[in-house]
Amino acid sequence: MGMEWIASGWFASVVVVLISALIWLFPRVPERYVHVHVWLLLLPGAVALIGWIGAGTVDMGRFRFDAVSWLSGVYVSLLSWAIQRFSIRYLHGDRRYRWYFSLLTWTTVAASLTWAAGDLRLIAVCWGLPLVGLVALTALKKKWSPVPFVVRQMGLMFGASWLALIIVAVWLGVDSGEWTLTAALSAERIAHLEAWERAVFNGLLLVAAIIPAGQWPFHRWLMESVVTPTPVSAVMHAGLVNAGGLLLGRFAPLFTDTWAHVLLFLLAFVSILIGTGISFVHVDYKRQLVGSTMAQMGVMLVQCALGAYGAAVVHLVLHGLFKATLFLQSGSVVPRVGRAGERVTAGSWRGGMVVGLVLGAVFWQAAPHEPARLLSALLLAASATVAWGRLADFREGRWLGFAVVAALALVSETVRHQFMVLLYNGMPSAFLPPASFEWLVCALFVAAALVAVWVANRRSSMLATHLYMWLVHLGEPRAAATEAQPRYLASYLKEGMAHE
Repeated sequence: MGMEWIASGWFASVVVVLISALIWLFPRVPERYVHVHVWLLLLPGAVALIGWIGAGTVDMGRFRFDAVSWLSGVYVSLLSWAIQRFSIRYLHGDRRYRWYFSLLTWTTVAASLTWAAGDLRLIAVCWGLPLVGLVALTALKKKWSPVPFVVRQMGLMFGASWLALIIVAVWLGVDSGEWTLTAALSAERIAHLEAWERAVFNGLLLVAAIIPAGQWPFHRWLMESVVTPTPVSAVMHAGLVNAGGLLLGRFAPLFTDTWAHVLLFLLAFVSILIGTGISFVHVDYKRQLVGSTMAQMGVMLVQCALGAYGAAVVHLVLHGLFKATLFLQSGSVVPRVGRAGERVTAGSWRGGMVVGLVLGAVFWQAAPHEPARLLSALLLAASATVAWGRLADFREGRWLGFAVVAALALVSETVRHQFMVLLYNGMPSAFLPPASFEWLVCALFVAAALVAVWVANRRSSMLATHLYMWLVHLGEPRAAATEAQPRYLASYLKEGMAHE
């Protein structure tokens, strides 16, 4: 009974937040009320935190609160509070000032409801609601000529994702005779599915997941989304693009064929290469962040391809908080004077490789049977190798710098482990591809890294030139998504002069 009271308290807090967003839309409500509204956003997160720590799994009608649902509630609430608090000053003076806060609230609340839904029909409906909110937020800048084009592209892409999930939800519910997610995905229900049905479900779910994540070949909308104001970009890159990993985690029991994991990996791997390349060759800071998001979402989906759905959820939460911070601080990015062009090359790569290999091996051997553990060890080893070379520039000395990095890595691993423990009961049992598949994945990452190093050391070659120009082209928006001069500012000026 106590658990149901906590879930009821969460619904009540969500209602309070939505009512507050509606009140804020009335012009007669004083502007100082926005501070009250922003602090109310923490209410659902506080209740979700209590549920996550102590309540466990709670079923209420068509909703099911488990570890993932509670964590999503905490994460979304905290993210919404931080972004809207930043928006109080950043968006002040905008003509649609009040609408931004109301739509941001709607979008984040809808995202929380999606992961609290336990009914297939409700999941299908809720999946599209935050996507609609994101499109509406983008459309608020309709005076800017690129915005209508970008809104249409986002609407088409998100519509395809929404339709794909609706087909899966309705088909699975009718076929299984069960509309509850856990019942429809039970082992005996899935065993009655034909092989071609599972193949269709897997394909549609992959489409539904990779489109919001901005993965190749559906990445163009993400590249052109930089026209949105910074708070909208923050909620987009820290929240909605992460939804693909959660969706695949919810429907993990359906992915019982190795080919689906291989296909997901290939799409994600290509996206990682493209996103990383875009972040390297573009000089615009916001576009670098977009490329980074594309690559990070690719890593998250690679974890899903290896069956490590819990690790993917932890990744998306920690990445989301980090990426939101980067977007909200993007206006304060100033190059350090006198540092441009410096590069430490003091023969440190051998020592870095030794340190990286040792750390990676120890990390892997600590839990060799954990899904995607080998990939995580490889990424840790690569990070340590790069960090060792960069620490030569640390003012207090390389060893002190390495001690700081090692301590931060230990804290990070502790946080990750605790997240995994708390998420253990909320993640469904999943099919794990063969161990050889993970070794192949790691081999491809190593091969890609070696090719990248080889190209970077031959920048004047024809191959490097073509690759550079290709990545620049991929990261550039189409002509309809750009505007050489901000004409809408001139129209605002004329309207202001006319009023005078």
